[in-house]
Amino acid sequence: MASCVSGCSPVMRFCQKLNRLKTLEDDVMATSLKRCLSTVDLLGVGGMVGSGLYVLTGTVAKDTAGPAVVVSFLIAGVASLMAALCYAEFGARVPKTGSAYMFTYVSVGEIWAFLIGWNVILEYMIGGAAVARVWSGYLDSIFNHRIQNFTESHVMRWDVPFIAHYPDLLAAAILLVASFFISFGVRVSSWLNHIFSAISMAVIVFILVLGFVLADPANWSAREGGFAPFGLSGVMAGTATCFYAFVGFDVKAASSEEASNPQRAIPAATAISLGLAATAYVLVSTVLTLMVPWHSLDPNSALSDAFFRRGYSWAGFIVAVGSICAMNTVLLSNLFSLPRIVYAMAEDGLFFSVFSRVNPVTKVPVIAILVFGSLMAILALIFDLEALVQFLSIGTLLAYTFVAASIIVLRFQPDKSSGSSGGGGIKTDAASTPSIPLSKKGLTNEDKDNPTSPLSFDQQKTRNENIQANKLLSKEAGPQMNVLQVKGT
Repeated sequence: MASCVSGCSPVMRFCQKLNRLKTLEDDVMATSLKRCLSTVDLLGVGGMVGSGLYVLTGTVAKDTAGPAVVVSFLIAGVASLMAALCYAEFGARVPKTGSAYMFTYVSVGEIWAFLIGWNVILEYMIGGAAVARVWSGYLDSIFNHRIQNFTESHVMRWDVPFIAHYPDLLAAAILLVASFFISFGVRVSSWLNHIFSAISMAVIVFILVLGFVLADPANWSAREGGFAPFGLSGVMAGTATCFYAFVGFDVKAASSEEASNPQRAIPAATAISLGLAATAYVLVSTVLTLMVPWHSLDPNSALSDAFFRRGYSWAGFIVAVGSICAMNTVLLSNLFSLPRIVYAMAEDGLFFSVFSRVNPVTKVPVIAILVFGSLMAILALIFDLEALVQFLSIGTLLAYTFVAASIIVLRFQPDKSSGSSGGGGIKTDAASTPSIPLSKKGLTNEDKDNPTSPLSFDQQKTRNENIQANKLLSKEAGPQMNVLQVKGT
């Protein structure tokens, strides 16, 4: 029996190592990255209003929900808010980069964090490659598909399952250029996001103003199929698809290690950006289905086509510019978050240590940015958009599920670290705070004259004064205030 127990002990130790939790430092605000992002900066980091606004809206309206896509976006927005609040709470309590990987590591265990970390890496890589393919296709449609025709005629064409029909050189190029700009530092990427987001929001306002002028309530009438032609099942199926339009709020949690005040900035930026995104989706889908009948929408470029059909071709070009800027924000968001997940895993010893190196000038993991930006460009070059999106949905659901479960686990766990000056992090009670045991006896003359005493006479005097104050506070505040941190020891 004893030999059986001794033989199983290595396996038990191995299993314990797989489930060990990450221990945070006392000062959770300490980092080798640069803390410079404010709430306003974080609003531009998460590109939630991207390709979904210009592509997904028309697709769901025509094939799934009809004009009731407005309700689908509302329900999806509420569901996204629940997931976003989990990320916001983690980002405030654990202001470390790593997003779902870090949150799983501090609450569930190492093996699960390793799996979720790679899941999130693949999610960002596939998501970025898919958006780059959409970006390339949208720009190509403006030039009447001349880029695709030239590539197929003069470069090559493939006829292989799960592989694109031709190498998308434009999508790969935009990812490489974006990776180059991201490597200049968080300030550069933040300002680029601000510029593209401002242009995109200006175009959205233009779409709403002109769209409501051209709106025709008859397009929601029974003659055109009514408001919900596919019924409740269509609305709920549209909700499932529209949920992915809000993906991007996790970028803010991944940026918490570079936020100046993550306890305030992360929840505020998450709530504000999610509210703005939901408002934009609901209003634009309302305008789109009121401008033209829902069954006549072009799913590939619904907004541009709607203005073209109403005789405003010049407005279609403005919409195309806005869509490209919106997709740029999504690309920058993916390229911003992906290297930071890799950096967190490398710093914890779960990946090659070379990816944990931070450039001393730009304060960003440049090697991780360039390597994984290049891998993302290869994915966009080779794979088809439909195959990429199928993999993306699986990874997104898995990451959100683990983060939500980790919140529940963390709340029922004993606190493991204490926040320090301005830090925040996981809060603990006074009993778990490390402190020096205090003697209740006074000092003797031998203690005062002893040169080998670990504390000087002034420190011992301060210590005794704190003991007396501790006794007085204990009588007033109860038994929990039985220990005071001694200053100067």
